[in-house]
Amino acid sequence: MQEYDVALKLLLRGSAKLTMRELTGTAVETWLDVELSKVVQNTRVDLLGETEAKGLVHLELQSGNDAAMPLRMAEYCLGVFRLFGRFPRQVLLYVGEAPLRMESELRGDDVWFRYRAVDIRDLDGDRLLESQEVGDTVIAILARLRDHKDAVRRILERIAGLVAAERETALGQLLILAGLRHFEETVEREARKMPILNDILDNKVLGREFKRGELTVLRRQIEKRFGAIPTWAEERLAGRSPADLEDLSVRVLDAQSLEELLK
Repeated sequence: MQEYDVALKLLLRGSAKLTMRELTGTAVETWLDVELSKVVQNTRVDLLGETEAKGLVHLELQSGNDAAMPLRMAEYCLGVFRLFGRFPRQVLLYVGEAPLRMESELRGDDVWFRYRAVDIRDLDGDRLLESQEVGDTVIAILARLRDHKDAVRRILERIAGLVAAERETALGQLLILAGLRHFEETVEREARKMPILNDILDNKVLGREFKRGELTVLRRQIEKRFGAIPTWAEERLAGRSPADLEDLSVRVLDAQSLEELLK
């Protein structure tokens, strides 16, 4: 599970309310964490929420073009229907660098399945920058912008105005998403012009490299003991701090199962 995936999920489940409305046309009231039936090849959806009107919204994140995406989305759709007895409104959110080339439907003689596929660059980033929610502001780095350098400055100014704990989280998420567009150096350069962000930036940049190394070693240990790492375990690993990862690298030697290790 890549870092961007976790960062985007947290933002979309949190304060990125305008982004969600732009993508789905509605607001999610409750987020659901479900494991689909084992007959579904990909058993965990990225984001599944319930609206105030009790409708279901499924948002799937994708950074690469996958020819099998329509089949995956159909499997997710039927898996959700099997669990809840309701079909979800489905949106595929593409955040990759290459142009979006995936189909958004399956057609047969008597079958037609479709969902909405959105390249995040089609969203109006300047509109997201005007949002009162910091989540929308951070996600704007991936959307369509008139002036990327000016947008970075505006995002950082917004982050600098947050309380300390929120500043650290938002700056970390911005650095991760900026990596998808190769803007990390621009973000770091502009952030260093703001004294209030300097210490956080140093911790985030150094901590990011340390965590990447810790994750690599831990994944190898886990795969040697328990085999391929499932999606749910990757998500939990991505959310752990460097100190947690170091502790897990010791505990993995005695853990009897992956569930026990990551409980």
